[in-house]
Amino acid sequence: MIAIIDYNAGNLKSVEKALHFLGEDCVITRNFHEIKTADKVILPGVGAFGDAMEQLKKYELDKVIHQVTAENKPFLGICLGLQLLFEGSDESQGVEGLHVLDGQILRIPDQSGLKIPHIGWNSLHLQNDGRLFAGLEENPYVYFVHSYYLKAADEQIVKAPACIMTLRPSLMRLPREGTSTERPRPM
Repeated sequence: MIAIIDYNAGNLKSVEKALHFLGEDCVITRNFHEIKTADKVILPGVGAFGDAMEQLKKYELDKVIHQVTAENKPFLGICLGLQLLFEGSDESQGVEGLHVLDGQILRIPDQSGLKIPHIGWNSLHLQNDGRLFAGLEENPYVYFVHSYYLKAADEQIVKAPACIMTLRPSLMRLPREGTSTERPRPM
């Protein structure tokens, strides 16, 4: 069973439909026990960093997220859900993220010829043995709608930077220092 975390800030039905299309059993939930006992967990997200963190804390979902990630349970953050796993974001300065992973979410700097938010198709450069992307063709094109990018403390966690500037939208979760050295299983 895959738990899709419901914290009033996600594209829940889109994720659920995609999983059903793939033949996966899933549940949209904010129930601690359902999330804790799920085989895999997804944290989707659409919206603002600060508002999303407020919702996670309101429902005490930050606690269960820390528990399941500490267990190295397969965990996928999508869009804002991925950003929330880091220390903080330029979007909501002073608001602490979940800090499951080390790094900051930074606003894409203004640059001549680059419109923000960045919307459109760009290729990914697959690197660092990203198991999530196994089987994809080299430099696949994906659609982006974003104004922020990841500045990871450890660049080895970055698995698929985009070809516009130094954007880092996709990665795999690795254990933090002091946790198990066993690598998480791919979803």
